Amino acid sequence: MELFQKCGLCTRPCDVRTQRLGTFLSVKQECTNCERTRHWNSQPVLGSTPAGNLQLSSAVYISGASFIQIEKVFNAMNLQLFCYETFRRHARAFIEPAILHHWKVMQDTTLERLTQEGNVILGGDMRADSPGHSAKYGSYTMMDLRTNTIVDIQLVQSNEVGGSSYMEKEGLIRSLNFLEACGIDIDCIITDRHPQVQKYLRESNVNHYYDVWHFAKGFSKKLEAISKQRDCEKMKKWIRGINNHVYFTALGTTSGEERLAKWTAMLNHVQDIHTHEDPLYPACEHAARQTRDPTKYLHPETVVLSKLDKLMNSTRTLNDVAKLSPHLQTSSLEAFHAVILRFAPKNVVFPYIGMLCRLYLAAIHFNENANRPQAQTADGEPLFKISFPKSKKGECTVKRQKTPPTFGYVDVLMDLILEKVFVNPAPYTDAMKAMRVPEDLSAQFNRPDKEEVIGSFLSRFTRGGV
Repeated sequence: MELFQKCGLCTRPCDVRTQRLGTFLSVKQECTNCERTRHWNSQPVLGSTPAGNLQLSSAVYISGASFIQIEKVFNAMNLQLFCYETFRRHARAFIEPAILHHWKVMQDTTLERLTQEGNVILGGDMRADSPGHSAKYGSYTMMDLRTNTIVDIQLVQSNEVGGSSYMEKEGLIRSLNFLEACGIDIDCIITDRHPQVQKYLRESNVNHYYDVWHFAKGFSKKLEAISKQRDCEKMKKWIRGINNHVYFTALGTTSGEERLAKWTAMLNHVQDIHTHEDPLYPACEHAARQTRDPTKYLHPETVVLSKLDKLMNSTRTLNDVAKLSPHLQTSSLEAFHAVILRFAPKNVVFPYIGMLCRLYLAAIHFNENANRPQAQTADGEPLFKISFPKSKKGECTVKRQKTPPTFGYVDVLMDLILEKVFVNPAPYTDAMKAMRVPEDLSAQFNRPDKEEVIGSFLSRFTRGGV
């Protein structure tokens, strides 16, 4: 501000007036002696909107950051920032229409490629915005498992279907109808074992497989429960082996009968019997070897073998094993759900359009970085990292270390917002307004008068005796 205190011509003191608008600063200098005036802006002005304010709103939204947290950072550093209402106005008018348009363009490109390829293998799963049965939103994602590319996302609000327990089926139906209308030839769908999804796909004659990891996770929990029962301690020695056998059963098979033959052979293996009656799998494939712990084998007519037999040969287990996916799995889809947490954390409530845009941002980011190569050292050696997952109970696992993610979509969206949407927002906002948005959850209730509610307010600690 010292630069504006004196006139640049006559060096006399000047009248200086400032105007602040968020991150924007405007200084007007007027010399009372020579009547020279000067007007300086800290950033360009687009119409009546400071460019820096719009850029900051766009950067916060697109990067998945929280405006509330950014505001705390600015306040801690004593920096000027616009209010939350301005951020929301920028989002509604420019940012969200741009995100919806960019996702539609990318999705059309993906669907055109899949239409030409044919025989698409899809993975589907739902992610709720909160745990339990109190979720407001459920987002159903369809992924092309051959390329790990997000194909479609359907956002379902719980009051559309009568409760959160029905959102997954509705999301699947909407996604399948959309892909069918686009002319996608679906070879099969791989999902978890959701009962409503099973029934719908069975009645729709869609080739359906189950993800192996979901089945193995649930079956391992049942084995652990058996191992804690009386006279069943030996089961602890077989949990890992049976869990590995689940993957061996599923992968490399061509039919449900072959998977069942491999699966039931495990009951002989745990008894140290390695030849089997089923011609589809007559003998174990491992080499003959002398075990270091002969006491681990289970003996006939024991409680632990009886319970294992009952569990492995139950009707539901056999039906599920016959439909385990023999090729691709939905692990990449689970990884995408982790990416969503960055853009739409579960402890924050978003409006419908805001939630949809954040899901699209997560999908755009994931599609750009899904197939990153493994990182290498300067000598060309592949890099690995060691982690200690909680599920391994102290044992480490080795993972491939990938190259750093890229954020090319951020530059594309920023250019789209500033150069096209801001210049002519009508086509983009009209497309957003044409979208069907369900009414709020509170719309089904009568809104009481605020003054009456305040007047009837009474703390439970001041109500007196009963």
